[in-house]
Amino acid sequence: MSVGVEEAQAVLKTLLDPNTQRDYVSSRAVRNLRVEDGRALCDIELGYPARSQFEAVRQQVESALRALPGVTAVEVQVTSKVIAHAVQRGVKLLPGVKNIIAVASGKGGVGKSTTAANLALALAQEGASVGLLDADIYGPSIPQMLGIAGEHPESEDGKTMIPLQAHGLQVMSLGFLVDVEQPMIWRGPMVVSALDQMLHQTRWQNLDYLVVDLPPGTGDIQLSLAQKVPVTGAVIVTTPQDIALIDARKGLKMFEKVDIPILGIVENMSTHICSNCGHEEHIFGSGGAEKMCRDYGTELLGALPLELSIRELADSGRPSVVGAPESKVAETYRAIARRVAIKIADKAKDMTSRFPNIVVENA
Repeated sequence: MSVGVEEAQAVLKTLLDPNTQRDYVSSRAVRNLRVEDGRALCDIELGYPARSQFEAVRQQVESALRALPGVTAVEVQVTSKVIAHAVQRGVKLLPGVKNIIAVASGKGGVGKSTTAANLALALAQEGASVGLLDADIYGPSIPQMLGIAGEHPESEDGKTMIPLQAHGLQVMSLGFLVDVEQPMIWRGPMVVSALDQMLHQTRWQNLDYLVVDLPPGTGDIQLSLAQKVPVTGAVIVTTPQDIALIDARKGLKMFEKVDIPILGIVENMSTHICSNCGHEEHIFGSGGAEKMCRDYGTELLGALPLELSIRELADSGRPSVVGAPESKVAETYRAIARRVAIKIADKAKDMTSRFPNIVVENA
């Protein structure tokens, strides 16, 4: 007894992607499915970067196809492809950038920049082309975190800048352009102008994701940035502390006002782990981010501990994802990155490039 494509497709429809919990057929991940002379072949194209998951998916699909009657050989290729998704109305996508992820917080000191750096690095490790824009004008810390402080971007035409490279990321920051000890005594319009120049005058090269580390707060500056930057979705960073959660809620509502989807919440300093004995304690409270997620119908993407190594690795220019890739913390960041990418993959596609420009001329 031999089977055909229909039987093979029926089997794949029963398999669930372990990351999305959706079957491969309805999620349109199955490509080039064919059954020839006892050989079953297909490609699985995931809509999100997940290099670390490819082997598990391949084995899952191969095992199911091999169990079909008459199938003697199976070949499965697993890849991923990231497309551009829709942003807020009236804001065009950036050239060379498919999706922008804003990382924001209602207040400073909650680990927003550390989260942005590790999120970008985790997406890159999972196979995506990623850029990181340090838009925290008043306190640009990304150069230090990525070990490229003191370097300067080059310009080939005197008009645009080539982003610096660090750990596989394309990086731009005001910290590359001004003295690290120079205070940024700028009013709101100057800050917005600086961000606009870094966004549009940087020659981003075919990015799947551009992670933007926004300044803390929810004032006029942040609102202006949210309105001008073509954001696919936002990640809110907070701690369990009530004071931080109050401000985080304001940050979330700010994005809602400008029609930017909330991808989820990351809770930093969720627990404190003693570096001597390993004792774990909720020194900033517990359950705050979970309650905020329930109140606003969003997702808790992950929780990170207050751990000495996270700070030490970031200060040394090698954040946890690259400095300690086998650690539990690094795996948490990678899980957060996959959830963010999956949430983006579920959004509507950007269709602006499909429509021609209409020009009305007098006959």
